[in-house]
Amino acid sequence: MAKAIQKIAMNPSENIPYDKLVLSQKNVRRVKDGVSIEQLAEDIGRRMLLQSLNVRPVLDEGGEETGTFEVPAGGRRYLALGMLIKQKRLAKNEPIPCIVNRSTATSAEEDSLAENFHREDLHPLDQFRAFKTLSDQGLDHEEIAARFFVSSATVKQRLRLASVSPRLLDLYEKDEIRLEQIMAFSISDDHARQEQVWARINNNQHMQEPYYIRRLLTETTVRADDRRAVYVGAEAYEAAGGVILRDLFEQDSGGWFQDAALLEQLVFDRLKGDAETVRADGWKWVEAAISFPYGHTSGMRRVYAEPAELSTEEIARYDAVKAEYDALDAKYAEMEDADQEIEDTLDQLGAELDAFSDRPQVYDPAQKAIAGAFVALGANGQLQIEAGFVRPEDEPRVETGDDDEEAEGGDRDPSQSDDDSANQVVVNGRSVNGASDTAEEPEDEGIKPLPDRLVFDLTAQKTLALRNALASDVDIAFVTVLHSLVLQVFYRFAKDSCLEINMVSNSFGQVQGLAETPWAKEIAERHEAWDRDMPESSNLWEFLLGLDEASRKALFAHCASLSLNAVIEPWNRRSGALAHADALAAALSFDMVEAGWSPTVENYLGRVTKARIVQAVREARGEDSAQLIDHMKKDLMAREAARLLEGSSWLPEPLRLDVDDAVAEAADAVTDEMTDEALLDGDAAELPAFLADDTGTPSDEPATVAGEEPDHLQAAE
Repeated sequence: MAKAIQKIAMNPSENIPYDKLVLSQKNVRRVKDGVSIEQLAEDIGRRMLLQSLNVRPVLDEGGEETGTFEVPAGGRRYLALGMLIKQKRLAKNEPIPCIVNRSTATSAEEDSLAENFHREDLHPLDQFRAFKTLSDQGLDHEEIAARFFVSSATVKQRLRLASVSPRLLDLYEKDEIRLEQIMAFSISDDHARQEQVWARINNNQHMQEPYYIRRLLTETTVRADDRRAVYVGAEAYEAAGGVILRDLFEQDSGGWFQDAALLEQLVFDRLKGDAETVRADGWKWVEAAISFPYGHTSGMRRVYAEPAELSTEEIARYDAVKAEYDALDAKYAEMEDADQEIEDTLDQLGAELDAFSDRPQVYDPAQKAIAGAFVALGANGQLQIEAGFVRPEDEPRVETGDDDEEAEGGDRDPSQSDDDSANQVVVNGRSVNGASDTAEEPEDEGIKPLPDRLVFDLTAQKTLALRNALASDVDIAFVTVLHSLVLQVFYRFAKDSCLEINMVSNSFGQVQGLAETPWAKEIAERHEAWDRDMPESSNLWEFLLGLDEASRKALFAHCASLSLNAVIEPWNRRSGALAHADALAAALSFDMVEAGWSPTVENYLGRVTKARIVQAVREARGEDSAQLIDHMKKDLMAREAARLLEGSSWLPEPLRLDVDDAVAEAADAVTDEMTDEALLDGDAAELPAFLADDTGTPSDEPATVAGEEPDHLQAAE
């Protein structure tokens, strides 16, 4: 006969006055964790008790109930209710819903442990969806945050996570996607794009890192700290209908402008307006662009603004202030004790004198009428205006007295017939009639100009004598060459030098980003400083003679440096000029590493093949480091290589003075800095976590690049 199953009987629930309850010392919870008692009291005050207290009757010595009950499970709720009573928000004898356990099958400690042990926290996804439901019910961020004692930012984060593609959230629920990855996907609201990115990275664990997901989702966007975004501004961009992607979980420096085409259009529209404003100031022309290539002003003369002239009243005021300052300063110098009042007066007078010196700079209207300006965006997004450039075709025409009607022979008589011309012979490069060039010609009344040929002969003799004299005076020879160089560098089309020296200065405008290098900026600053001091070309000789020796040498070095060209091109790879450039670099003790060059994704690693990247790491850091990256995709490999090569002094072949020596030095550096053991252990300490494997092979963990913001993808190999 089958045994009957005994039915379970639930413990009864009773409403027990609060003043009949006491906190049990058998509660296993000792450490405070989670929501505070104060916050729990506020929540109970808003929504009342959601869970009854678990109580046991207190027995006397005879085992009889005393009418008092202890609370072994629900102690935090008991304390929160007591706090509401202290605040006069709850009566002392308020009936409290309780589950009364009179069973002896379990102890009070066991009940307390079971209640806490079997409690299961919400899955994060359930919390995200619950917040989303409350938001859909009409509660704003602030109200949800207040009700659950979290920050408004936390609520926004949870709601953003709930907005990720449902397909990806389902994968998260199944533990196929990590929370950090969901956080990365939340940067975009485009579910189709989110799913597309997941499909791309799903089968490659090294591409599943959050930073890489963010990069893929923002590869067609523009960062908020980009100069175009800064120039337009977030407010104007959003007013035009643009959307800004924000990362609520990482520092995003303002986010990403999603619509790059719209941003470009806004940039051009604003640049056009700013250019018209500049042109309205009186310039003949204005060109506007986001950026101009290096050397875009080549071939143009530049004019500069001068301090505005002082009016008669300003001159009188300046003289009066200067006289007062000098008199007071002289008086103060004779005083033995300090006087704060006099010092304050001197400061005020000095500030007024400085204001005269710092008056606005203005351009000559006549110069502005033939000159123009370039309007571009600086790296910080601020408008940059380069003004005062005169194009060659806008240079004022200079009237000359040259006689264009003279024949090519120069000294030929216009009345000479063609027959006479046929009888001409060439003697020592000179054309004469007949057998003799000494035949007398009938002289007209008055003195005629000397024949051109005779002038040529005489001045040739003068030239040789002058060459000989110049060779004997090194200082004047130096100034003469400097004069020729300065004319070509600063005046371009001036022909005021007797030296037949032609200088070529290539601007390399086709090289992207060259203008932003520290070397280009330093050259430009130095050039502008000299350009401001240059006089009219007709006064240049006296200007150069008046310079001190150090200034002349500095100007000479600047001009000479602009003609240097060590660029390797297909036609000049075996040129002696390149060997001379290396010899010059050696004489200068020049090194590109010391000059500040280091390999980056932009200037080298992102523009070469994977084999070249691995070779660079091998030369700089050794074979073990090269093996650690040779399995990566190219874009990630380039980034890791840039980090590994940092501080290594490695240079690609075109930047080395001697390729073999550079390779040997790199190998020696690896040997000197690392022992065999350090190659595996010490160097691995600098690598990302997934590379720092004791076996020297990649682990199963994905790659991360700590502290680096994601950038646009480099072209795949």
